[in-house]
Amino acid sequence: MEEVIAIGGFFFTAIVLGLGIPLVRSWVRRKEREPVVGPGEAERDARLARIEHAVEAMAIEVERIAEGQRFVTKLLAGRAEQAAAALPKDTTR
Repeated sequence: MEEVIAIGGFFFTAIVLGLGIPLVRSWVRRKEREPVVGPGEAERDARLARIEHAVEAMAIEVERIAEGQRFVTKLLAGRAEQAAAALPKDTTR
């Protein structure tokens, strides 16, 4: 009976070492690759978030300006067509 327990213990130890060592190595490597957040990085991230928000707001405003410019251009083109239509036609030619 003691031989069976010894053999079982040997195989159990072999399996734990065979599976455990690669798992522990991969866990350690993953932990080494994780970036360490420094004291200034949180402030930098907040500043970048504010810059992103400002850029998005500017993009919206530029689109509004462009829409207004398209509207004014359309109005001026309509006036030019009306003015051309109001001119008397030259029938002498």
